[in-house]
This record gives sequence, C-alpha cells and structure tokens, in this order.
Amino acid sequence: MLGQPSRTKQHLDKDIKNFIRVIMPPTTPYAGKFSSCVPYSSNANHQQPTSPYRSSTVPKPARENIYSGAYSVGENPYDIPQPHSGAYRSASVSSVNVREHHYTSCALSENPYSSPQPHSPRQHSTSCPGRAHRHTSGSSGSSSDQSCRNNNNVAAAKARLYGHGVTTSYGEMCYHDNSLVSASLEALIQHLVPTVDYYPDRSYVFTFLLSSRLFLPPYELMTRVCHLCVEQQRSGDALLDKIRFREVAPKLVQLLTEWTETFPYDFRDERMMRCLKDMTHHVARGDEYSWRAMQQMTQRLIKRLSALGQYEEAVAALNAAAMERPASLKSKQASAQRSDVLSLCDDPFVLAQQLTHIELDRLSFIGPEEFIQTFAMKDPLENHKGFFRKRKTSNLEAYVSWFNRLSYLVATEICMPMKKKHRARIIEFFIDVAQECFNIGNFNSLMAIITGMNMSPVARLKKTWNKVNTDKFEILEHQMDPSSNFSNYRTALRGANQRSETAHSSQEKIVIPFFSLLIKDIYFLNEGCASRLPNGHINFEKLWELAKQVSEFLVWRQVVCPFDRDRRILQYLVTTPIFTEDELHLASYESEGPENNMEKDSRRSLRSSLLHRENRT
Repeated sequence: MLGQPSRTKQHLDKDIKNFIRVIMPPTTPYAGKFSSCVPYSSNANHQQPTSPYRSSTVPKPARENIYSGAYSVGENPYDIPQPHSGAYRSASVSSVNVREHHYTSCALSENPYSSPQPHSPRQHSTSCPGRAHRHTSGSSGSSSDQSCRNNNNVAAAKARLYGHGVTTSYGEMCYHDNSLVSASLEALIQHLVPTVDYYPDRSYVFTFLLSSRLFLPPYELMTRVCHLCVEQQRSGDALLDKIRFREVAPKLVQLLTEWTETFPYDFRDERMMRCLKDMTHHVARGDEYSWRAMQQMTQRLIKRLSALGQYEEAVAALNAAAMERPASLKSKQASAQRSDVLSLCDDPFVLAQQLTHIELDRLSFIGPEEFIQTFAMKDPLENHKGFFRKRKTSNLEAYVSWFNRLSYLVATEICMPMKKKHRARIIEFFIDVAQECFNIGNFNSLMAIITGMNMSPVARLKKTWNKVNTDKFEILEHQMDPSSNFSNYRTALRGANQRSETAHSSQEKIVIPFFSLLIKDIYFLNEGCASRLPNGHINFEKLWELAKQVSEFLVWRQVVCPFDRDRRILQYLVTTPIFTEDELHLASYESEGPENNMEKDSRRSLRSSLLHRENRT
C-alpha cells in the first residue's frame, strides 16, 4: 500500500550525496592488524567507571541544578533557555507512553488549552472515519453523528463478514481496516478543520502538519484552515454566527496551540505570524476566554523563537571561535606546550557525559519539520530558497557538522602528540570514552569517535597501534558495523529504546541515535515511495510512516540530561582548534614517517601547500 518507487536507485544514490551534505572521513578498517599490550584502563590511577548497561549499580545522582557551573550565553549555546522549559516542558512526551498510545478524537470535555503532546502514529487510526465526509457548510450535527455511526456499523459488519483487509471510501478519503491510507489534498485539509462537535485525531494532526509541506507551504495551509473554520460557522445571521464561532473557537485555539508547540519554527515566516495575529483579533471578537488563551500561546511561541535565535547566534560564534587557530606546523612542533584532552579530563565516563550534554542540547533545537522540509516543493517566487523568506532553520545541518567536528577532534588529539606512548594512551582513552557512550545510549558520539579513529591519518600509525589493545575497539566496531543495513546497531538501538520505556532514572531514558543514518532512513522512505497515487490521491500511508520515524526522534530529544556539566570540558570540546584533513595527514607523517615513495611525495606536497597557505594568511 505504500506505493511504487518514484526514483531509480541511481537517482537515489546521487541525491543522497547532495542531501546529507556530510563529509564522512575516509575509514580504513584495521581490526586484527595490531598486537595487544596493557590497555589504558589497567592504569593504576584510573578508576573504571560503572555504567547502566554493565551492572545494576545506581548512577551517581546529579546536582539539582544541572546547569550550575556551565558557561555563559556569550560563550556557548548551552545555557540558553531550553526549548522544553516551562509550560512546554510540562507537555513532555515522556509523560505518556507515546509508542503504545491508541489515538482517539479529543473529548469535548478536555481542556482545549492544555499544552499538546506530540503523538506517535505507530498505531494510526481514526475514531470516526465517516466524520471525514463532512459538508463545508458546517451543518454537521446529529445527522453527521448518525451518519458516522452508520458508516462504522457498515465497516464493522464487513469486517465480520470478510475478515481483515476491508477497504472503505468516505467521499475522497480511503480507509483500510479503519486506518486512513489515501485522500485528496482538499479532503485532508478539510479533515484537519475542527467544528463544534468534531476535533481531528491528534495523531492525524501531527502527521498532516508534518508532511503537508511536501504539497503546500505551511502559511498556505494555515490560511486555508483558518478560513474554512470561520466560513463553516457562517449562516447569514450575525448574532447566530457569533454564537457558533464562540462554540468552535476553543477547538481552533487548541489546533493552533498544537501547531505552535510542535512546529514552532513554521512561525519564523512573517506570513504565519500575520495569519496568527489576524485569528487572534477574530477570536477576540467572539470569545474572551479563547482570546486570552491565544495570547498565552503567542507568548510561549515568541519565547521559543527567541531561544532559537540566541542558540543559532551562539553556535555561529562558537564555530567562528573554533576557526581561529594557530598554523598547523607550528602547533605540531609546539605540541609539548599544548594542552590535550587527557590534561583536561582523564575519566572516560566524565567525557562521555559531557558529550551527551552537547548531543542532547543540539538535538533539542532540531525541529521535526526540518526532516521533511528538505524534500518539500520550493516556491519559485522565493528564488528557490524554500518557504522561509528571511530565516530558515538549519539546526539539522549544524548537528551533522557537530558529528564531523567530533570525528576530526578525535583524529587531531591522536595525531598531535610527538611521543608514540602518548598517542597510544590517547587512543586507549577514546576507546574507553566510546564504550561509555555506548553504555549511556549515546550512539552518535560513539560513531563519531569510531569514524575519527578510522580516518586514514590515524589508521596508518601502525607503530602507535601496536601499543594498543584493540579488543574493546573491535567489539565497538562490530556494534556499529554498516553491513546488513547496520543490523547490529539497530538491534542495540531497540534495546536502548526498551530500556528507555521502562526507565527508573533519567540516565536510563537517554537514547541518542546515529543521526546521519536516521536522516538517510527518512530520506529513502520519502524517495522510495510515491507521495501521490495514480488516482491523484495523497499516499497517506507513506505519511504515517514518515511521522512514525520523526515521532520517535521527538521522544529522544526531550530527555533532560541528568549529568553534571563541566564548563571547562564543554568549552574545550566545542571550541578547541582541530586539523583539516590535509593537516591531519601531515601531522601523521611527522608522527610516523612515510613508508613508501607515494607517502613521501604526499608529505612533500602537503608541506609545500600548507606553508604557502600560511604565508598568504
């Protein structure tokens, strides 16, 4: 039912390179090539840390305020008000079991202004399929309810008669076993519009708001939804219209609240804010209670967008600071005076905790729509720059850049020391850090460390690797082995998810996926299935699957990191200078000389080009 593939494999292979835009450092597998010796962890001065995967030992309780002692906003993005603080934090997905939730329409007695919780479409259905076949006149009511009950009775009778697999159509919406599988765009928009006696499934709201940008820009969808909601209450009698709109206003405010809380970055478009302002004025004329709720919603939205702006500025400042570094050759020669990661932190568990802080902080600012927005149709009137005319979120790309930075940081730390013994000790230290990342559930940092250690400038240091016990590293490589579509990693990820679902502590809730693979999964799901069916209907079953994957990410990003922050370590990780690929190769040749003529020529060429570059700057 997902539809036929819309692109050939050759097109997909070409597009994925353009889409991901992540420069994966070259890897050189070396498992089994190096002899064993005493590992770093056997050092008498090193206390082997405990971890939740290895034992049932309760982790050390974090300080009550996990942000105490962290850096100031001017130095880094990690003290900016968190995106899920305050009222928004109270709506955390972690307060419900999202993966096992059965979605039903919102009860009329529910508080329409409670902060919405993102809903996973894992078990997608509609509580009332017949409700989709409504007239836009707004004259639904008892007859609509009766029609809905009749339609459900017919579907149930068919299911009893023919068993599973019943496909039913209501107007322009097609259901299979009472689950929406396809519909026209107009019908889907209409299905999103609340009425006095109807509110769409919240799983449907999340799914359609997420994926609708594949077919029309968010501002156009919001304009049409608000217009339909108002027009459906018109009867020609001004007093009656006011009464009817007062009845539907709480439902409209609830829908807009779900939109602003789950997809706040849509409202960086001034057209969205203008539409929201117009609806606030319209609601104010009909219902004071709903007007106050709209004001509170707008205040939360502005605070969220302000935090996003501060975060993006801080990340840009950090990236600029990291680019201001000394010349590579001088750094190598003066490495004895340069501080390294071991001089700052010699406990792998502590460093893994600080990496987890960075990962969760950066994850929390990625909007769910960013996964879909990249595939979205572009507006030709906006010069092919997407829907956002002024500022477009780029937190997804920034997070991928963090992965690359960590990989190059690991390689830089290994290639920098002049002494072989020191390089071997740093390798063993990062192996222990990677193991602790795995134990925590931080798979993204784990993969970045493995990638950095497999870069060719590091892998060629055979004399250094001969002093390293690689047993633990080979196990970690096996866990992240890309063969069989990363089957080992996916098994470990499922285990971390299961632990998170039954967690008794904040530490056990942490799940940080290998992010580039998550992006690729969503990309291939979008490109591998047609968005529209031959009859012109939208393939909603595909949208369910897209939303299911993104909703898992929403659960992962809302975990509050329970570990204490170490200001100095965090500052070092995000700002310390790192080598480029050419500089890494040259540092590697200076650590262990060239082994053949090709490497000699490479070193000579690198020296010449880098010296020329330094003289120009």
